[in-house]
Amino acid sequence: MIFVISTAVAVVWFTNQLLTQRFTESTRSRAEVRLALYSGNILSELQRNQIVPQLLARDPSLIGALNSKDFAQSSQRLISYREEIDAAALLLLDDTGRAVAASDRSQLGAQHRSEPYFVDALRASETVFSTDINDNGTRLFAYSRKIEVNGQLIGVIVVELDLQQFEMAWAGFADAVIVTDSEGQILLSTESSWRGQLEEDALELRSAPSAIQKAIRATADWSAPPIDAYVRGQAVMRQGARIGFQGWRMASFTTYAGVRERVNAFIALEIMGFAIILAVGFYFISRKATSRMALFERESAELRQLNAALQREIAEREKVERNLEVAEQTIQQSSKLAILGEMSAAVSHELNQPLAAMKTYLAGAKLLLQRRRPDEALSSFQRIDDLIERMGAITRQLKSYARKGGDAFEPIDVRDSVSAALSMMEPQLRQRNMAITASLPREPVIVEADRIRLEQVVINLLRNALDATKGIPEPEVTVVLSVSDDVMISVRDNGVGIDDLESLFEPFYTTKAPGDGVGLGLAISSGIVNDLGGRLTAQNGTSGGAVFEISLPLANRLAGQAAE
Repeated sequence: MIFVISTAVAVVWFTNQLLTQRFTESTRSRAEVRLALYSGNILSELQRNQIVPQLLARDPSLIGALNSKDFAQSSQRLISYREEIDAAALLLLDDTGRAVAASDRSQLGAQHRSEPYFVDALRASETVFSTDINDNGTRLFAYSRKIEVNGQLIGVIVVELDLQQFEMAWAGFADAVIVTDSEGQILLSTESSWRGQLEEDALELRSAPSAIQKAIRATADWSAPPIDAYVRGQAVMRQGARIGFQGWRMASFTTYAGVRERVNAFIALEIMGFAIILAVGFYFISRKATSRMALFERESAELRQLNAALQREIAEREKVERNLEVAEQTIQQSSKLAILGEMSAAVSHELNQPLAAMKTYLAGAKLLLQRRRPDEALSSFQRIDDLIERMGAITRQLKSYARKGGDAFEPIDVRDSVSAALSMMEPQLRQRNMAITASLPREPVIVEADRIRLEQVVINLLRNALDATKGIPEPEVTVVLSVSDDVMISVRDNGVGIDDLESLFEPFYTTKAPGDGVGLGLAISSGIVNDLGGRLTAQNGTSGGAVFEISLPLANRLAGQAAE
């Protein structure tokens, strides 16, 4: 029995050390994946809005309003732009910094000449990004660009970003998350008291009060894993990532509570197993002693009493064994519930952004209905329907969407990007009974690019094909991926074709009916392809319809040019 007890202690100690290390690594890996996803979402939001001021600075209606000082329709136009690009707010300032048009009409007439986004825009020749603290203490993130005519300043366009939406999404997890600028100041955080602080100062706000107490905390647990930092006096592991925008960085702090619970569950099972072994051992020892006593004192009253006592002990041990079985089943059920909780948390995170967008569209539709504009409200309902379909696709493709995207260029297989875009658009294409033909090579087609932005361009072209074939009895779309000196992605439809090829990629050029779009889709797509080192072209097909072609350099050709 001493050997069994010694073996049990050794096994429990070894299991505790091994599982603590393994579960700590798995928890750290999951935190790294979440952090990569968070940073990719922030960078995607920043990049998506970066090109908007440049396009709006060339809007003829806004330039004409600034020249004529007639801003009667400017605010309404900014409202329609904000709904199209899903920005937090749009603001048009004159050359004195006065708000002459805004998507939030309460800002009309306000003076902004001392705001960073106005001052920085006047000093720069390109789009600038600035942050500031507004009157209610909330941090403001904005892109701004000055508007010039013949070299003369006439105004400034400002696009405000809603980055606080990410804080609300992060609040659903137990991790503490922060985003810092290049100087280490906290811009976004799940802890409101940390904003504006340096990371070191923020962690000291509610941490263990002294180095001695921290050391006691670290050594109190005989299986304590390596501690990265303390948050609210609790040991946590820290994960960091680079966002890739103006030196911004992101960090998350994950507690070890989940690790300890999982390790304790396994240790409890081991202890129960050794307890059963000991019980069985004691049982056989008792039986052996009973047999020896029965051999010598079969007829004695003491033997009968001993047998009765032994029977009671056996019954008690059987009761203990039944209790152990119930406890084991309870622990197994708890493990199943923990796994279900992790899956629910992952799906909830992936659906947070579409749900937030649906809330925004519903609020806009309500406002439009109150203003007796049902046609524009129907457009918002259609977008909500599209988001619902996208949420269905997310539940089917959750694993692929957990990969890192938008952080930097990396080698990707173009076939995967084209297949993902077709998968996301397939419900809309099938709803229109559109014939879909896709031709992809058997071998991988590798390019250096950002997968998420490339998928965005292909989805844009498929949507254009869907719009161009409205009214066509038998609509068709063909997607061909080919490789020669460059990688070529061709999207062909049998629609009405293109009337003005020269103006097609210019901002605000559109053939859609009023209210269906403002002509920014192809302009933004062309800018994305140029950023990827390629070119987006369009032409009319010989047998009708339109043909859009994306040309990208092969990854090995880029490597050869870099070596030269």
